[in-house]
Amino acid sequence: MKTILVTGANGQLGNELKKLSANHKSYNFVFTDLPEVDLTNADELNIFLKKINPDIIINTAAYTAVDLAESNVETANNVNVNAVANIAKYCSYHNCFLIHFSTDFVFDGLSSIPYIETDSANPTSVYGKTKYDGEKEIFLNTKKAAIIRTSWLYGNYGNNFMKTMLKLGKEKEVVSVVFDQIGTPTWSADLAETVLKLTDKIDNISNVELFHYSNEGVASWYDFTHEIFNLSNTKAKLIPVETKDFMRPAKRPAYSVLNKSKIKNFLNIDIPHWKDSLKKCIENELSNK
Repeated sequence: MKTILVTGANGQLGNELKKLSANHKSYNFVFTDLPEVDLTNADELNIFLKKINPDIIINTAAYTAVDLAESNVETANNVNVNAVANIAKYCSYHNCFLIHFSTDFVFDGLSSIPYIETDSANPTSVYGKTKYDGEKEIFLNTKKAAIIRTSWLYGNYGNNFMKTMLKLGKEKEVVSVVFDQIGTPTWSADLAETVLKLTDKIDNISNVELFHYSNEGVASWYDFTHEIFNLSNTKAKLIPVETKDFMRPAKRPAYSVLNKSKIKNFLNIDIPHWKDSLKKCIENELSNK
């Protein structure tokens, strides 16, 4: 039986994988997060990994505070680059397959058509740059891996945009959200299911493969929030604003829709529309209150 190690197990994607693992008896799952092991410490990591001896590592650990990364460059770099290099080197030496996650923020947003895996990356933020540098470490340090770029991740675990908007909708009478940044929300539960389908296919991957995955459809952050408020019966007034009127420390891509043809063909899957997945996620969220 193959052993799968999931890092960042207490995050939103890690928790979704934990939930799904009970139905995947063909694998032995091990879940870890800080403080059990520090991925940025190569010696500590190698000792830990030799005890587990994983066949597959699903690395969901990341520094994802996009704005804070602008002033915490060293921390973002340690987690998103150095830790990834450490994991990739271990995988190379021990014939372990790595599944890693990256972001739509590796792109500059100047395109007007969905990005494919071979499009040139040009990150405009510290967060995007560290995630792209992490990708490069995988190509540099291991021979077999899958990197999945995703976008606008949300879900029932951890801190994310959906939860923030539900909270603001309760606390405020008026909520302002940008309407000129275009992408696609991705439910972490859908991504987790796709990842586990990918684990069954790793024998068909002989190098480092890049994949794009998000839910289907296109939205602005305003559209996303409008649907969140509609599905949760939130009464706050929603105001659309331009990015220039809502300046943040980190620059965001104006357009970051991902073309998912490659992963759909590779796994022979259909991907749910973001509105359908959001409806399920909101139902889960409200039923847990």
